[in-house]
Amino acid sequence: MDALVAEVARDINARRQPLTDELTGWFTEVIPEFRHDEAVRQLMVASTSSNLVAILDMLTHAIPLESISVPPAAAEYARRFAQHELSLEALLRAYRLGEHRVSQWAVEVLGRLEHVDTHDALAVISEINERLSRYIDQVIESLIDIYESERRRWSSRTGAARGAQLRAVLDNEGLSQASGEDLLGLPLGVWHQAAIVWVPPGTADSEPLFQAASRLLNDVSGRTPITMLADDQTMWAWVSTPARPALDPVELRSGLAAGSALRMALGAAAFGLEGFRASHREAARARRLAETANSGGDQLVLFDEVAIAALLSDHPDDLRNWTARVLGGLCADDANGAELRRTVQVFLQHGGSFTEAAARLHLHKNTVHYRVKKAEQLRGRPLAEDRLAVEVALLVCDALGLGPPSQQNRDSS
Repeated sequence: MDALVAEVARDINARRQPLTDELTGWFTEVIPEFRHDEAVRQLMVASTSSNLVAILDMLTHAIPLESISVPPAAAEYARRFAQHELSLEALLRAYRLGEHRVSQWAVEVLGRLEHVDTHDALAVISEINERLSRYIDQVIESLIDIYESERRRWSSRTGAARGAQLRAVLDNEGLSQASGEDLLGLPLGVWHQAAIVWVPPGTADSEPLFQAASRLLNDVSGRTPITMLADDQTMWAWVSTPARPALDPVELRSGLAAGSALRMALGAAAFGLEGFRASHREAARARRLAETANSGGDQLVLFDEVAIAALLSDHPDDLRNWTARVLGGLCADDANGAELRRTVQVFLQHGGSFTEAAARLHLHKNTVHYRVKKAEQLRGRPLAEDRLAVEVALLVCDALGLGPPSQQNRDSS
């Protein structure tokens, strides 16, 4: 029996990565609470993968249940779930869905094994389901304790009521401005500029860094920002003023450089309740763009500077394919490609003038002419053909560091 169970587990394990992708995509589709920002999404993927590894190891090697504990990534994801005030029921539902899907995979594998008769196949499925159910029960029991402990800790640390009020104002589209002001005890009929500040995963003590970021926003704006810890690695903030805020990027970059682990995304200033929400959405998009870019990037990301790429980046694979079609060989992921793209950007920005582009780039006009011709050769057609698409693709390529799909696949393999 153990030998057949192990054979099924090894077959599933050989396809573990695509099956993990299938599971996480399914969770996101059917459980709204699983639609996270990029940082938490990556943790959700790690949690799913680590649970699948533990299950397959248990089945392959007949590891006794008492030797198995909650995978660290799964425990951290449960804590993050609690910090985001997402329901425990949604988390547990994902485990039951995962249990059902692994059982289906086992049935599919057994259906392909010609040397296993129906009687043995039923016995193997029964055994796998028994072990799988006991694993899920044990992990869920531990996760409930982890989740509840984190909820208590997080509530005492952050002021749960304030966080719930801010989330209600952000999420409830039917809320009037007057109701929002009553809920927050703050005037919303003013100008707002939102910031999202974050630190890398694994940062041991983020609180002093977030306090420093809050002081920086205060120093630059002359106003005490509204702040909220979204989770251990993320702080949301708003600067609200009667006149349009004008946060100086130079001052912000200088202040962020003093706390090297900090990064900040800034939405554009906007007015009223909808402005409060819209600026936060823009900051969130700018952060997502910064996290999906290939390079470490700037410590400060302004939505207005990356708006086109940010608005297009919800489907990075599709965006990468479109960029490759528009630019052809011009999107090569190397220093020469980057140099040519920069030259083409400046050339197009200056109305196709070789003279003005040369002056802007501090190059000889003939050098610009040579690079533009080389770029057209790599693209396979003139830059003037679909010029708007070319300019957008260049902006996207620069913001996301997008090379051709084949290069991206090699990098991720």
